[in-house]
Amino acid sequence: MTRYIINNLLEINDLLSKLSQKQYNTKSEVLTQASIGQHVRHIVEFYQCLFSAEHTKEVNYDVRQRDLKLETDINFASQTIEGLVKFLSKPKEDFFVTFIADYSTSDGQAPLTFQTTFYRELAYNLEHSIHHQALIKVAIAEMNLCPLIADTFGYAPSTIRHLNQCVQ
Repeated sequence: MTRYIINNLLEINDLLSKLSQKQYNTKSEVLTQASIGQHVRHIVEFYQCLFSAEHTKEVNYDVRQRDLKLETDINFASQTIEGLVKFLSKPKEDFFVTFIADYSTSDGQAPLTFQTTFYRELAYNLEHSIHHQALIKVAIAEMNLCPLIADTFGYAPSTIRHLNQCVQ
């Protein structure tokens, strides 16, 4: 599974290598003033939260760092993605993780906890990344930069397979 995640992260990094700093930071009207950088930060920080579970055996995506440098500095974001790829390149054993989440919209509610595994959360993070790539693709289209990405950027693998079957 890690090779799929690595390929996904490299696809994002490839896009970053083609964007200017200004394009990375441009607020998209269609995406309620979100930038590509904000979506990249969001993707990266979910992986960072999960990778810290290797030591804590807990993952809580609600308490991620929200590092503004990731969303505003394209070079820093690219280097951080390279670090994620390096981390994933080393073999990882699966292990149990306690998932912590607060789905309430008001203070004072106890967070929920579930048992999951590192591999299951890796799969979730890949799906989460693809979802945000689809949103990034909207911003790319809004800026008329579609030649910078593959037509399938932001598509789930099952969608790509389905489209390939339709062509045949």
